Amino acid sequence: MTPEKIVTVFGSSRPKAGDAEYEEARELGKLLAKCGFAVCSGGFGGVMEGVSRGAKEGGGKTYGVTAEFFKRKANAWVDTEVRMDTWDARLFELVRLADGFAVCKGGTGTLVELAVVWEMLNKSVIAGKPIVVVGDFWQPILDRVREVEQGPRPSTENRVWGEATAIWCIARQTRTRRRTTWRGS
Repeated sequence: MTPEKIVTVFGSSRPKAGDAEYEEARELGKLLAKCGFAVCSGGFGGVMEGVSRGAKEGGGKTYGVTAEFFKRKANAWVDTEVRMDTWDARLFELVRLADGFAVCKGGTGTLVELAVVWEMLNKSVIAGKPIVVVGDFWQPILDRVREVEQGPRPSTENRVWGEATAIWCIARQTRTRRRTTWRGS
């Protein structure tokens, strides 16, 4: 029997069912489940609920890593809740459980999650775990960090940047007749 592969998905807690970000996360969860992945999230609402719901609709297993700190319960789509005491313990458990990561649109909490995973990959703390940034939302931040790390370079120069290997691709969602495909850029 093959060991379970888990993708941790990070994203905003704010979207509601029917919002574009929620439905995108729901579709992502469904696609991951259909590809045989279990889905892990922070277990609460918004993107976390959307991706969990989609995974369940796709026949997959879901994990929610929650924290007493937030004083909330896991969403109804979580099969297994892993309860931590603090938000930082929650973050590192989300990282520990994952075989890969997807980062959706979000606020400062999602930014922290992206930065921690990216730095842990950069420092080879969690080497070999792919990360995908969904959509174009995070592109300006990634570009600014690259500028600092690489310094100014002519746009024609296509030099490999060490930290860029942590981000396997920037996914752009292309919808064609209700089918979603992912294309790296």
